[in-house]
Amino acid sequence: MITKKQALLTKDDFHNRIDLPSWLYKEYETFHNTVTNKTFPCYFGMGGELKGELRYAYITQEDWSNLPAALEVFLNLFKLPNYKRHGLFVFVEPFKQEGALEDYRKQFWEILQYLHEVDEVEWPKGSQHDPEHYLWDYRFNGEPIFVFGNAPAYKQRKTRNLGNAMVLGFQPRKIFEGLRGTDKGGIMSRERVRKRVEAWDQLPKHPDIGHFGDPTHNEWKQFFIGDDIEPIQGKCPFHHKS
Repeated sequence: MITKKQALLTKDDFHNRIDLPSWLYKEYETFHNTVTNKTFPCYFGMGGELKGELRYAYITQEDWSNLPAALEVFLNLFKLPNYKRHGLFVFVEPFKQEGALEDYRKQFWEILQYLHEVDEVEWPKGSQHDPEHYLWDYRFNGEPIFVFGNAPAYKQRKTRNLGNAMVLGFQPRKIFEGLRGTDKGGIMSRERVRKRVEAWDQLPKHPDIGHFGDPTHNEWKQFFIGDDIEPIQGKCPFHHKS
């Protein structure tokens, strides 16, 4: 049985461990080579991977049970003094045959719903439970987290394709302190990254990409964008258990 501590992986674990699934080693190698490419658009991801500041976890198609423990241990890192701007990347065992983008989007939201159902910490009083509200945040263990999906079915938006596995990125809102959409530093940093993303993808910024707190923006739509330039239609698949 995987303990809470073992559920969260570091860069060194991929070099030292021999008890990880073979598919995971392969997908991590692809991830590493992609995000450390000198032209990769996200400076934060590149720097975090090179410095060993990113954390990792994995789930199989049959068993997601170690993910809540991994996320809990990850969030505890932010309670440490002088915490780093860690990001967590969760590898999902690849489908036997590559699916369509909607297959990965469906599983992405099922995973987030599963995490929510097993979360023992109630969302803070006053937090928005309805994803259609512009101040809605996804939360786990009480912490607001931005989550974004990457999948092999992304063919045009290459920055969202990190290998044969779906990869979920978890970024606690704490790491955006000083880099929020309305902060000067945040505006400049995001614009630089987004210009590099457009160059990589050869597509304009997706219309659902925005910043938290914008009354015209739905945060959930940014979690798993389309492989195009069309706004996402319909309701959010996530339902608060209350």
